[in-house]
Amino acid sequence: MDLRVTTESWPLAQAFRISRGAKTSADVVVASVSDGTHVGRGECVPYKRYGESIEGVVAAIEALAPHVADGLDPIALQGVMTPGAARNALDCALWDLAAKRAGKRIWELLNQPAPEPAMTAYTLSLDTPEAMAAAARAARDRPLLKLKLGGDGDIERVRAVREETQAALIVDANEAWSPAQVEAFTPAMAEAGVVLIEQPLPADDDAALEAIESPVLLCADESLHDRHDLDRIARRYDVINVKLDKTGGLTEALALVKAAQERDLGLMVGCMVGTSLAMAPAMLVAVHARWVDLDGPLLLAADRQPGLAFEGSIIQPPPAALWG
Repeated sequence: MDLRVTTESWPLAQAFRISRGAKTSADVVVASVSDGTHVGRGECVPYKRYGESIEGVVAAIEALAPHVADGLDPIALQGVMTPGAARNALDCALWDLAAKRAGKRIWELLNQPAPEPAMTAYTLSLDTPEAMAAAARAARDRPLLKLKLGGDGDIERVRAVREETQAALIVDANEAWSPAQVEAFTPAMAEAGVVLIEQPLPADDDAALEAIESPVLLCADESLHDRHDLDRIARRYDVINVKLDKTGGLTEALALVKAAQERDLGLMVGCMVGTSLAMAPAMLVAVHARWVDLDGPLLLAADRQPGLAFEGSIIQPPPAALWG
């Protein structure tokens, strides 16, 4: 088998801002694995927050070329790469290739429930209360909004958005709050109808959550990568956000889902900002999730083709020509 790695940059429709900064493009890495007849593809989004770079991820994938040539499969891959974006791209490419070679859809091959149409959250970037209210007004037909927050002024941001929409609200602090802010903000979030708060505290300093009673469900994002984090997470959070770029691919993501369900943790499936090729494998996780946040393609100026079909906030299952 032959391995090819490419990089792509997809402009965003508008700047995307969170507590750590802003971006204007989705910079992705695509792994392609070919047996000479069929080609499997997988996309990942290297994330600086986790010490990743485009160059580092490309190098990590290319280093596996000898293993791929020798017939590496997704199960063996787990033992030769650590979790992260690089393994995600290769894991998804290998599963895509396996499905094409078998002439089956990936969920049949994995004995998983078939993906169904799913309602995704639509993300509003961090901004002033007035700007976020305007963005909510423009998205008033979407039933689930996710608000990027940043600390001071967050109550005002959420209240301004609530005045413009009846949508269910998720808020994501991206590690920007302090323990005192968690205690002060969560009652106001509950009053505004927020249904979920993602990652309020820094991942390395979230033990304080064990002593805080939040009236809103708390979701682990940056604090959770794979199954090894679950025992700690279960003491601090109610829900986990499963992202394939964190788990290192679909293989670990599905194992993480099962382990989380055994601990009665709620499930959200999320994404980095990427194209439909990155979202398609996550649709197998969406089947199990209460909350779906796979709106990456909606934030792009243009998506790859063929891509996922979006009908408003409803995502249709991935076509075989895209992935799986």
